[in-house]
Amino acid sequence: MLAYSTYRDPDVWRWHPHPEVWVLVLSLIGLYVYAVRKIGPKVVPAGQPVITTRQKWAFVGAITLLELAADWPMHDIGEEYLFSVHMCQHLILTLVMAPLFLIATPRWLADLILGAGRTRRVVRWFVAPVAAGVIYNSMVLFTHWPPVVNNAVRYGGLHFGLHILVVLCALAMWTPICGPIEEWRISLPAQMVYLFMMSVIPTMPGAWLTFATHPVYSVYNTPFRAFNVGVIDDQQMAGLIMKLGGGSYFWIIITAMFFTWAARHESAQKAGRKVTERDVLTWQKVEQEFADHPAPPEPTKQS
Repeated sequence: MLAYSTYRDPDVWRWHPHPEVWVLVLSLIGLYVYAVRKIGPKVVPAGQPVITTRQKWAFVGAITLLELAADWPMHDIGEEYLFSVHMCQHLILTLVMAPLFLIATPRWLADLILGAGRTRRVVRWFVAPVAAGVIYNSMVLFTHWPPVVNNAVRYGGLHFGLHILVVLCALAMWTPICGPIEEWRISLPAQMVYLFMMSVIPTMPGAWLTFATHPVYSVYNTPFRAFNVGVIDDQQMAGLIMKLGGGSYFWIIITAMFFTWAARHESAQKAGRKVTERDVLTWQKVEQEFADHPAPPEPTKQS
């Protein structure tokens, strides 16, 4: 069955303006610059930098990736023609852009945004490792459900809302790894286990797309094929990008973390320092990390 519309502009590269994306990007830049130049100097103790060079370049990278993924041509090709490009768009937003935004956020700015009341407590619940992991993986499965994908392409408002949901879930997932509030992060050994768990669930829809022998998303099953890529080939590429690309990305980070942890361990031994439990990867330590950062309690039913 063909998608809701069989029409596709044969000029795949025709430029389309996205003023909503420009407004979002310029607003984020303006707010960040204002916070750093006007608010930061008032709240940061004298002699300390308002932001570091690492944070500045992380923000530049995050904004660049947001513009790349949300604007022409990636957005248009991914939404109108190829689901594999749409998959690349989501991976950029969730696996690269989201952690860069967290790295770019200084602690004083995070404290200012969250405050010290209910908002902070609610956010703390949602970024706890177990809750964040469940939320993120549920989002991955939900956003690859055929009715969701088909309707997101048909209705621009739903598509925009889903992108907000995807980014928020990704921010929650990455907070225990590189969030601006240090005490909300888990130890390096626990981070490796946590990211391994994050790499497992996405392989399910990835494998499903790779081995499906029929068009999974009717909205992409159209007569006009961009770059002569067939609908089955397109969704197989999308599955491989998700399964191999996303999984490999997590494993590269895990490998880097392992060598960092090993170097710290070796350095501590050479210096004659006692290696603490935080330095050693044990299952007891991982269990303790998750016990210290429990998931939000389930709401009680009203009688």
